[in-house]
Formats: sequence, structure tokens, C-alpha cells
Amino acid sequence: MKIRNTVLSMLLLSLATLNAPALAAGTDVNITQSLAAVEVMHQGKKVRIERVQDTENMLDPDFSLTSRPCPPFCIQPMTLGPGVETIGELEMLDYLKKSGKDASILVIDSRDGDWPQRSGVIPGSVQLPWQELHPAHNELDKIADILIFRFGAARQGGLWNFENAKTLVLYCNGPWCGQSPTNIKQLMAMGYPAHKLKWYRGGVQDWKMLGLTTVTPK
Repeated sequence: MKIRNTVLSMLLLSLATLNAPALAAGTDVNITQSLAAVEVMHQGKKVRIERVQDTENMLDPDFSLTSRPCPPFCIQPMTLGPGVETIGELEMLDYLKKSGKDASILVIDSRDGDWPQRSGVIPGSVQLPWQELHPAHNELDKIADILIFRFGAARQGGLWNFENAKTLVLYCNGPWCGQSPTNIKQLMAMGYPAHKLKWYRGGVQDWKMLGLTTVTPK
């Protein structure tokens, strides 16, 4: 009986090993169990997104504060509007990989001021401060130019046609940041299709909390 149980245990262990995901090679701190890094295009150059390999690495002081004045730094909801998808880091990585090959996807850093310089930007994203899409801070003609020339929307008479508009993936500083949510709500008010708007709620705070790569903008 003891021999039979031993053989059975060895068989179960072998099956578990066969079914286990393969570990990514060459790093100690992987993105997932089978993914060590992702290469994306950023300003015409390849950038490798990976996690910091130093297991003693700490979060930047800028993102270690737990309490900021609200308003304006209020906790954002999980869903901004019907049809707008809230995504996490792995989905963001998928969009970043696609955006380098697919012109119909644009990843946008909505932050203003010196935040991008201080904390870096997510590789593969473009900078578009939130004020540039807000009619209280920018001229309507300039906002229209962004919608047409950067987002691929079209004007038909006095109406907008978003049939060929890009899928926009927006982020800012994190769950307490209202910059990208403001842009998404403004775009929806203009008629931008909700299914073409994606929101990375965790933003740079969660990105850096997980030790993922950022780059300093030029």
C-alpha cells in the first residue's frame, strides 16, 4: 500500500508540473509567471518594459502620499461611464504593444505641469495635457484640430463622425487623479464612442508601484 501511495504521489506531482505555466527566463522579477518583459515603440525607438529587478526598490516619494486635498485629488470611481472600459497593467501592455503597429490605437498621458518630467511617462504613450481637450482651457478650433488630425475623427456639416476615430487609452497619476477622467468625460460629451475610450485607472502610481519601466520625456 505504501509503495502504491508513493507512486500515486509522484504521478500527481508530474501532472502538476506539466500543467504549471512556464517561468520566464533571465529575470527574478517578472511581469507575469511566463512574461519577463515587453518591447514597445516610443518616439521611434524600441523600449523594453520590465519590472525593477531590485527587490528592495521603493516607491517614489511623489507617489507615497496617502492623503491629498480633495477636491481636486478625489478618489475616482471604477467606471467612468457606460461602455468605457477600465483596464489594468496587463491590458495596458497589450495596448502599448499594439499601438506601435496599429495606427488606430493611441495611448495618451493626460498629465500637465512637470509631472511627466518628475516621474517619467509610460513608454509608448504620447503627451497631451488634459487642458488641450477642455473648452474652458483651449479654443474650440484647436480642440477640433486635435480630434481630426490626431484622433482621426471627421467633420460632416455641424456633426462629428467618429467611425474611423482611434481607440484612445488614457491615463494620469492614479486613482486620485482627475485629469484623464475629465478628458474621457469631455470626449463622451462630444460624442466620442464609449467603446473607443479605455481608462487605465491605476495610472503612473500603480505602474511605478509594480516597478514597471518609465522614460523621461524629451
